[in-house]
Amino acid sequence: MARPRLFDEERALDAAMRAFWEKGYEATSTQDLCAATGLGRSSIYNTFTSKHDLFRRSLARYIDAMTGIQLDILEDEEREPLARLRALFARIVEQEEEYRRDGHGIGCLTVNTTVELAGRDAEFSRMIDRDLAVRLAALRAVIEAGQRDGTVTDGRDAESLARFVNAVIGGMRVSGQGGADRAALESVAETAVGALAR
Repeated sequence: MARPRLFDEERALDAAMRAFWEKGYEATSTQDLCAATGLGRSSIYNTFTSKHDLFRRSLARYIDAMTGIQLDILEDEEREPLARLRALFARIVEQEEEYRRDGHGIGCLTVNTTVELAGRDAEFSRMIDRDLAVRLAALRAVIEAGQRDGTVTDGRDAESLARFVNAVIGGMRVSGQGGADRAALESVAETAVGALAR
């Protein structure tokens, strides 16, 4: 009969996700993971099999949470399309402010992973590509709705504008990580909304 696990696997996964988020995949040691989760080395490897597997599960958890927040905003049909885009940018600014307030200049785990690993690890590249496809589809749908109701510019196709919004968000994340303050990020967001508005 297998011995029951004496820890909360979900809590351990959250702690590992935070460690990877703060330091990156390569720089996070097994000892860092033990310290973050409160687990011994054998418990980590018995549960998660490898650092790679633990990172894969951490990244999947992060993507589910963060993309879920974005989709909730973008799919909120109580707001007009341009207002949804404005709310999305406002949420990005707020998240960066939260990270700064908590003392973590850690940016976005998917952006960090793209920079660190996407070109070198096929599995992580596929995860990031799938997430990007989901977010771009949601952005395209909102932009198309805004083009139909006249609130979003039709000077560019929805695909190009969706990629523009995604790039602006990525840039805001990196800028926040680099120390840009709230006013600077709000200025970027307002400029992006101005470029989108009709």
